[in-house]
Amino acid sequence: MGRKIRVGLVYGGKSGEHEVSLQTALAVMKAFDYDKYEIQPFYITKQGQWRTGNTRASAPAGVEELQLASAEDGQGISALAPIFRGLSGGDGAREEGGPAIDVMFPLLHGTNGEDGTVQGLFEIANIPYVGAGVLASAVGMDKVFMKKVFAQEGLPQCVFRSVSRSQWNQNAEDFLLECETALGYPSFVKPANLGSSVGVSKAKSREELAAAIEYAFRFDRKVIVEEFVEGREIEVSVLGNDEPIASLPGEIISSNDFYDYKAKYIDGKSVMQIPAALPEEAVAAIRGMAVRAFRSIDGSGLSRVDFFYRKTDGALLINEVNTLPGFTPFSMYPRMWQESGIPYRELLDRLIELALARHAEKQTIRFGDTD
Repeated sequence: MGRKIRVGLVYGGKSGEHEVSLQTALAVMKAFDYDKYEIQPFYITKQGQWRTGNTRASAPAGVEELQLASAEDGQGISALAPIFRGLSGGDGAREEGGPAIDVMFPLLHGTNGEDGTVQGLFEIANIPYVGAGVLASAVGMDKVFMKKVFAQEGLPQCVFRSVSRSQWNQNAEDFLLECETALGYPSFVKPANLGSSVGVSKAKSREELAAAIEYAFRFDRKVIVEEFVEGREIEVSVLGNDEPIASLPGEIISSNDFYDYKAKYIDGKSVMQIPAALPEEAVAAIRGMAVRAFRSIDGSGLSRVDFFYRKTDGALLINEVNTLPGFTPFSMYPRMWQESGIPYRELLDRLIELALARHAEKQTIRFGDTD
């Protein structure tokens, strides 16, 4: 058997979704085939400090060991050395042959993780990485720009309005009136650049709307307000690069008034129905729209695309694209692929293959008019 593929696993992060990232990383580490891979851990603390440790040939037992595994060899700038070794003038090889890191696998959720920033770091280092590139990550993270791209693509979606902190401070009453006129009540308020339902509130009055906006500004400098859609929450997993495929859709039946952070990660009472009980024509439409949405942001690797299936008329409305969805064995993204015929471990293999293929294609690009 040839040498093992060395995967740099990045987790933690300076984000409100730090703990979610740790749970994802632990699940992925436990699922890897260690006959094929060895793992180089990279842990980013809540303060943004990078730490790395020795390569692992086995999975950690729990989150505490996961964090300790990334604090043995390097901290701060020195922790990034394995990523940038190939730019030092040599080939970045490790002693037993091959590059120091074959492919990076970011498992960072939220700000500084799935917003294009760490993807830009990997681009500068010219190292393969799993998932969306800089542009797709940034657009997929910013709900306002994402919705503008969807509108350009002609994808149906709910009515929304957005406001920056400075605009809110200057014209709060005007913005509240605009939201009441265009969206009505109830409405949903979200930070524009955060996931896992962090900072999300449902507002049923002007007072609640103002309070929800102020609360969302604790997490971002830009806030989005969306109309309420009385519908079922349907999700689809997308996998691929230039020829993406969509899984069977799943449905979230929330334990709370809406699918908030508590319903997702704490009480464990929300129900995931896979596949979703939908007419065949609706399933086909949802899968087709998911691929269109993925392509519209120039996605690669993986994404989960979320929809509303409106109860009154059966209309489909796209909600958002998540370019780095939850990836524990109990998360919707891998579970939908499991039901579609791709088990968890094989899914990891495919994502790494897609990352390596995308990187190889990019190496054929010529920069400038020189040989």
